[in-house]
Amino acid sequence: MMKQKDKLKISILVWNLSTNDGYIRASLLQKSLIQLGYEVEILGFLFGKELYAAIPPNTKLQAREGANYPKFFKSIGELIKRIDGDIIYAIKPQPASYGVALLKKLYTRRPVIVDIDDWEMSWHGGDSWQYRPTLKQFARDLLKSNGALRSPYHPLYLKWMEALINQADAVTVHNQFLQQRFGGTFVPNGKDTSLFDPSRYDSNASRNRYGLSGYKILMFPGAPRPYKGLEDILMALEKINQSDLKLVIVGGSPYDDYDRQLQQQWGRWMIKLPKFSADVMPDVVAAADIVVVPQRDTPETRAQFPLKITDGMAMAKPVLSTKVGDIPNILGGTGYLAAPGSPEEIAEQIQLIFQDLDAANERGKRARQRCIEKYSLEAMASSLKSVIARL
Repeated sequence: MMKQKDKLKISILVWNLSTNDGYIRASLLQKSLIQLGYEVEILGFLFGKELYAAIPPNTKLQAREGANYPKFFKSIGELIKRIDGDIIYAIKPQPASYGVALLKKLYTRRPVIVDIDDWEMSWHGGDSWQYRPTLKQFARDLLKSNGALRSPYHPLYLKWMEALINQADAVTVHNQFLQQRFGGTFVPNGKDTSLFDPSRYDSNASRNRYGLSGYKILMFPGAPRPYKGLEDILMALEKINQSDLKLVIVGGSPYDDYDRQLQQQWGRWMIKLPKFSADVMPDVVAAADIVVVPQRDTPETRAQFPLKITDGMAMAKPVLSTKVGDIPNILGGTGYLAAPGSPEEIAEQIQLIFQDLDAANERGKRARQRCIEKYSLEAMASSLKSVIARL
């Protein structure tokens, strides 16, 4: 039974609050649900030493220590006691979010929504992945202190979670690939278009603030990974060979030293900026001439809705991306597209943009209008309203 009170409360569960892997989507959903008049809390685990750096200071969260099994069971028990929403919204079909939500549902009967913003198994080979250990290997994986099955995010558990998606009362997804695979309601990755509003920022002042004056800036406002195609941008810059063209990477990689590898090979074309909290990012993006999202074509990228695209769209910047997954549909003719993995085509598009920057900026203005209509928090809230109403 739902509790009788003025405001319906929704508990959003994030499997790992130490990275952007879930928190950003959770915070967008939280803002949209608050717009609809719900009370919303975010809870989750820390599988790192501290909270994800882009979480704004003073954000109210409930976090418990993430750990390997069996120690993790204690953290799960502590978090479950804290979940008091009328509806539980799990971000990703991870054991530490969706698994916890299903446990809570078992004895409270509270409805559960699972949000799928990535095909988690795509990182492990997708449908072809299988766990077929020998008895001896299984015993090692399960019983040794560093055994593979002690990890709460082992692919075996992810596969189990995917098989349990039909136990959710509702499913939300953010692109066509995921909707075809898992069903559910399309809820786009919204953008706070009142925060990401170019009229509130001065591009020249931003360039001065971040040491970018005098350059033509291609900005990638995210964490570098090999599938994100930054090498293709850097090869394009090498091909164009203009010393004032720079790729600015904001934040670096929390996962590995890939950005350092890029720096070693392509340092002359790169400028690295530190991590910034989410509320400062529009001021950083204001310094860009072009926002670049050069995704390569992989099973992982086909399942993604890159948030960096709507950073650029909302800030009315020319967006240069690739023909992968939903990206052409997201831009809807308001950006610039190249074939994935093609530095030659990317170089052509960069030169095309800078040859007529006024025309490119006009296209950027159309991108902002499209973002407001289709990818704003308000558009997100509209989709969510129907999901919650059905529950």
